[in-house]
Amino acid sequence: MKTSLFLALACTAISFQGSAQKDKKEQDAEAIKKMCGCYEVSFNFAETFNYSQDSLYKPSKTKIDKGLEWAQLVTDESDKISIQHILQVGNPADPMIIKHWRQDWLFENRDLYLYNADNEWVYQQKTEEEVTGQWTQKVYQVDDSPRYEGSATWVHVDGKSYWENTTPAPLPRREYTTRGDYNLTLRGNRHEITDYGWVHDQDNAKILRQKGQEDVIIAKEKGYNTYVKVDDSRCAPSAEWWESNAKKWAIVRTKWDEVFARKTDLHLAEKVDNKVLYKYLFDEDMVKKKHIEKVIESFVK
Repeated sequence: MKTSLFLALACTAISFQGSAQKDKKEQDAEAIKKMCGCYEVSFNFAETFNYSQDSLYKPSKTKIDKGLEWAQLVTDESDKISIQHILQVGNPADPMIIKHWRQDWLFENRDLYLYNADNEWVYQQKTEEEVTGQWTQKVYQVDDSPRYEGSATWVHVDGKSYWENTTPAPLPRREYTTRGDYNLTLRGNRHEITDYGWVHDQDNAKILRQKGQEDVIIAKEKGYNTYVKVDDSRCAPSAEWWESNAKKWAIVRTKWDEVFARKTDLHLAEKVDNKVLYKYLFDEDMVKKKHIEKVIESFVK
C-alpha cells in the first residue's frame, strides 16, 4: 500500500514538473515572438572606458541612429523561432527596403559556432546538461552568414521577461571599416520585453586577439537600442518586399544550414574576386539555387 502511494506521488511530481517545464518553454517562446512586428528603432552606442596604451588613441564617436524596422516571423516551431529584420528608410511614400540582420532562437541547442577573430568561427558542442531549459540566440549578417551566438535561460520575474548572455562577436558594422586596432567584440547582450516593445541593452568590450598572446581589452562600450512598437501598417512595404523575396532567402538559409551541419571550424573569405558576399546575394538576378549555392560555397575556406 505504501509502495503504491509512493509511486503515485512520484508520478504526480514528475507530471507536475513536466507541466511546469512546458509552461516555462511556452512563456519563453511568447516573449521571443513579442519581438516581431513594426518598430521605431533607436540605435545608441558610446565608448565608456579607454584602456589603450597609445597616447594618440582616439575613441569612437558616439553613434545615434534611428529608423523603422520590420521584424518578420519566418519560422515558428516548438524548438525554433526565426525572426528576419528589415530596415525601411527614406520617403515613407516610396521607402528604401534593406534586408537587415536575422535572429534564430533554438531550444536546448547543443551546436554553437563561437567567433574567434579574423573571420573565423570555432565549432563547439555543449552537453545536454549545459543547455537544459536554455535558448540559443543565433545572430546572422545581412547575407545570412554567421555573426554571433550564445545560449542562456529566459528569466520571467517581477513582471520582467529578459535573456542575458556574453559571447564573442565580429566588429560591429559601424566600425569594421574604420577601426583596425581590435578584431573582436565581447558582447554582453540583454534582450528585455517592455511595455513599449523591447530593448537590446549591451555592455561590450573591444578586444585585440593575437595567436599565442593574451587578449588585450582596448576599450569598453555601452549600447542601448530601443524598439518602440508602432502599427504594423507603417511597415507594409517591408512585409510586401519579404513576401516577394522569401523564396530566394529560404534557399540562402538552407545552404548555410548545410555548411553549419558540417560541425567543423569555419573560416570565411572577406571577398571573392574583390566583392563581398552580400553584394553577390543582393543582386536581383541572383535567384537560381545553383548560383546561390556556388557563390556561398566560394566564401567558405
